[in-house]
Amino acid sequence: MILTIDRLTFSFDDAPLLRDLSLNVDAGEIVCLLGPNGSGKTTLLDCILGFHRPTAGSVTLCGKEIGAYSRAQLAKCAAYVPQQHTPTFPYTVREAVRMGRTAHAGLLGAPNKEDEAICEQALRQVGMEAFADRPYTSLSGGELKLVLLARALSQKARLLVLDEPTASLDFKNEMRFLETLARLARQEQIGILMATHALQHAFYFESQALPVNAVLLSRGKPAITGTPQALLTPQTLAEIYGVRAAVHEVTGEHGETMRSLTLFGSMEEQ
Repeated sequence: MILTIDRLTFSFDDAPLLRDLSLNVDAGEIVCLLGPNGSGKTTLLDCILGFHRPTAGSVTLCGKEIGAYSRAQLAKCAAYVPQQHTPTFPYTVREAVRMGRTAHAGLLGAPNKEDEAICEQALRQVGMEAFADRPYTSLSGGELKLVLLARALSQKARLLVLDEPTASLDFKNEMRFLETLARLARQEQIGILMATHALQHAFYFESQALPVNAVLLSRGKPAITGTPQALLTPQTLAEIYGVRAAVHEVTGEHGETMRSLTLFGSMEEQ
């Protein structure tokens, strides 16, 4: 198991934000963190990445407690793609991706041939090799997110942690990003933990015949875990989000089953 979270609790000013939460992420598995604003998705990611110390419970990454890692050691096990990133210096795309090798080469270490090859492979994996010599600051939002993903992949970590990575992307770039994640899970056996507001993402990964779990967070309450099909029901969405919704099944052109959501309104409008 790449990541094991056991009965984690995290509190702000003695008020529990996350309570008694347990989940696992294995190689080639995708786990979608879902829940309303303020439910603790980013806080949970910060606990996994060592930025917050849990009030109770444990986080074990690659067989070792998270607190036992140095920052460089942690970066070799878990790679992070943030929700927000504003490039401020016109590095080339290749140089930006190369920064993901810092944990391996050291802050002042020069990249060697292996580092260069790994970065080129990461750019190919996300389909951005043709942009390698472009200024980092000239990219569109979708292109930038793919470069951030390539930078994370260059770390060669077993776990990929993403915080709302498709926020503000158009439909095409959102789909391109999700397809890339699905391919990485299937072909590279990377474990993926992704916080997202888009419940449809969990249904998409499920339609790709990947091992997928969803975790529904609700502020201060125990998390609910299950497959997207079992978890994302009209009853659960009414309870957690306070919305009236229906779930539909559609068969794709290749015979795959895709589930989708229709929202009818908030419970207050009844």
